[in-house]
Amino acid sequence: MDDHRLESFAEDTAPTWVKRLPFQVDVAGIIRLMGRSLYSRPDAAIRELIQNAHDGVMRRRAQDLQYQGRIDFYQYPREGVVEVADDGVGLTREEAEKYLGTLGSGLSGLLRGQGEGTGESVGHLIGEFGIGLFSAFLLADRVEICTRHCVTGEVTRWEAGPEADIIVTPGKRETPGTTVRLYLKPEHRAFAEDEELLERAIREYAEFLPLPIHINGKQHRVNVGTATWLEPTPDMGALELELESYFGETPLDVFAIRQEKPVVIRGALYVTPQRTPGFTDAPALTVTVRRMIISRKLHGLLPDWASFVRGVLELSECSPTTSREDLVRDTTFYLVRDFLDRFILEHFQNLATEAPARWQSLIAWHRYLLAGAALEVVPLRYLLRDTYRFITSRGEMTFPEIMKASTCDGFSEDVYETVIWYNPSRHLEAWLNEVFAEHPAPCVHTLRSFEEALLALMVADAVSDGKWVDFRVAGPGSPGFASSILGMRELTDAPPEWQDFLGTDRIHVSVGEYSKSIPVLAFLSERSELHRTFEVLQKQGAMPVGFQRLISAHFQQDTPQPHEVILNRRHPIVDRALSQSVRSPLASVLRLLVNKALQTAGLVLDATLREREQDDLSWIEEALWGQS
Repeated sequence: MDDHRLESFAEDTAPTWVKRLPFQVDVAGIIRLMGRSLYSRPDAAIRELIQNAHDGVMRRRAQDLQYQGRIDFYQYPREGVVEVADDGVGLTREEAEKYLGTLGSGLSGLLRGQGEGTGESVGHLIGEFGIGLFSAFLLADRVEICTRHCVTGEVTRWEAGPEADIIVTPGKRETPGTTVRLYLKPEHRAFAEDEELLERAIREYAEFLPLPIHINGKQHRVNVGTATWLEPTPDMGALELELESYFGETPLDVFAIRQEKPVVIRGALYVTPQRTPGFTDAPALTVTVRRMIISRKLHGLLPDWASFVRGVLELSECSPTTSREDLVRDTTFYLVRDFLDRFILEHFQNLATEAPARWQSLIAWHRYLLAGAALEVVPLRYLLRDTYRFITSRGEMTFPEIMKASTCDGFSEDVYETVIWYNPSRHLEAWLNEVFAEHPAPCVHTLRSFEEALLALMVADAVSDGKWVDFRVAGPGSPGFASSILGMRELTDAPPEWQDFLGTDRIHVSVGEYSKSIPVLAFLSERSELHRTFEVLQKQGAMPVGFQRLISAHFQQDTPQPHEVILNRRHPIVDRALSQSVRSPLASVLRLLVNKALQTAGLVLDATLREREQDDLSWIEEALWGQS
């Protein structure tokens, strides 16, 4: 690197003139910028003022056990003014000059400084975040304060506006406390004119603050001040009714939380009746810190799998962000999150044991979410393993019941102790119910969302636990299905004349022996149906040329197999039909049975098969008419 010398900007000789300029600061502009960055809504200023008033009252309470305190809001519509007044500790002139005139410091900072080192608790103070008093400039273009100290009786008036200077003078006030007067901007004068608007803003943040808040001197308080879920031992009936009133929906299940370690948690959770359409909606909570509402939709505390859980929690040890609209993601936050994950799961485990009917109702209502979540959450999957009821050919069964009923006899299987058969197709449900009717093992119909994957993972868990289990689709391509389930043997191709009569170029016909109660079985080739669909689109000219070439090349490499139809020689109708000519009426009856088996398997009959079906019905009608 070259050796550079730092040259001075000043002249080598003494300057001929020097002028000092005061540093100009647009305080109002800075406040606007900070406010927009910190807060999502301008009425956050109401919250900041309530916090300062609350802390002043709490400080006076610490000195006078007989004192209660209150906060009052007053509206002056004609002047466009809103006042917030408290009868708390108040400020001396020195304190007003030092703390009210310094951005980032304020009444709560002062009170905390007074409390620390004196042995007095400051944990009840709430206004330690944000930009404090200066947030008032979100709503107002001028702020005036009058405060009287409860000990010295000194009264101080403080005023700030668009100018950089702050004016402090003696003031006039008869009782201890502080009044903050906001001269509202034109766009926010509604807060001075609309009592309901102001009340909503107060309740948005201070609904559960124990300190009473009043508007315009009215006797009734605006905020409720307490809630059943904050009580040490809440009545569960009252808790359910209060949650229903607060959240506007009837809980399916309610559980109160009283936790001291590793972090203090108070509140209640409930299972919502709202069915979340998918997994895009993250679970949310209403959260208060020292009874001030931080958020009514706070994300990140509830486990992702519990998107059907709602609730409200008081987290006095958590730290709000600077905006007080969220919580800091610190160690305490994650302790709460981990606790809630365990707590909800343990509650459901207890519910499954102590109130199984209610737990089954929750599963039925939120089946989609629970089954989907259990794919990732192993403890939840273990819970569902013993309680989730799958639809089977033998009715609803839990996984342990399916395992017990699917035990092999030792002759049909020489490797696995248990084989679980499942069916993912709704079209085959009725047919497979018939097939498995005479078999001791059930067929599990995994027709609802996530059930196939859930059942497969439960099987995998069983294998990990040392069980010899196999998981097979109930179809002819699976090992052992034809022999052990259908009892099929002596399978041969149908004679050519019967192949021509019963089949098509897409339907292959065989003859075998299996359960006597079933005359015909049909198994569909999904690739064959897909191929046929593409052929129709191609003939209609609805397929792009490039896509058509890709599809044609794909099917040239792997020719689709036809649908399979198997005639049961043990069935009397089939046996008699095969002993006669394909021109006999009984042959037409057999072809109708073939069509029924194909439809049961899920095939939509094409025009050729429908026309042939009509011919068979006409021929049978003529044969029967001739006998009458």
